[in-house]
Amino acid sequence: MKFISHSISILLSISTLVGCSSIPQEAPELSLELGKRIQVLEQSNVTLLKRFFEQKRAQVDEFIAKEWIPEFAEQVFSNNKVAKDWNTIVEENSKHQRVAFLVKYGPKLQQKINQKRKKLIKPLDDLERLIEEKIRFEFAQARAINHSLTSFLTSASKIDENRERYLNFVGFEQSEMTNLIDKTDEAVESLLGKTNKLNKKTEEAKEYLEKMEGLRESL
Repeated sequence: MKFISHSISILLSISTLVGCSSIPQEAPELSLELGKRIQVLEQSNVTLLKRFFEQKRAQVDEFIAKEWIPEFAEQVFSNNKVAKDWNTIVEENSKHQRVAFLVKYGPKLQQKINQKRKKLIKPLDDLERLIEEKIRFEFAQARAINHSLTSFLTSASKIDENRERYLNFVGFEQSEMTNLIDKTDEAVESLLGKTNKLNKKTEEAKEYLEKMEGLRESL
């Protein structure tokens, strides 16, 4: 994903104007326009972030539906009591027995499925929130810097003296953001690895959760 690099380029362009001995008449208007552009870029990056994590959540749901639930169901039906109840339904072909089976086991099975989904989805939700907070913080800094530059351009005073100090504040960690996104993608992809054993899926889920926790703690 591309994060906020356009903002940096534009801010650097403004800094060039700030360094000129003669401030163009259009410079304050350009700086004001940049403020609007920063706001648009912020929303665009947040939208891209949300779409990315929506895709990752959908992939986790697919893993649960296509891989984890079938293996979980097989494990459940290996229980002698459950197998006996199910065989009774098959033998008697009774609608009443089918309903009774669903009433008895359905809520418990659904609860287990919901718990599994929550456990796998929560790290994605937490990481998305933390990255969004960081993006908004960085753009808030950009707006503050641009506001100060606009004030200086408008007043046309002490510009050279303050130029380098303000440029040092432009500290967007684009590589850091991209790295977090890439590692989140890798963590989800490892979870989706094909295997036919539930214990192996459990190990992969544990590894996925450990990776997500590491990413969250890195922020």
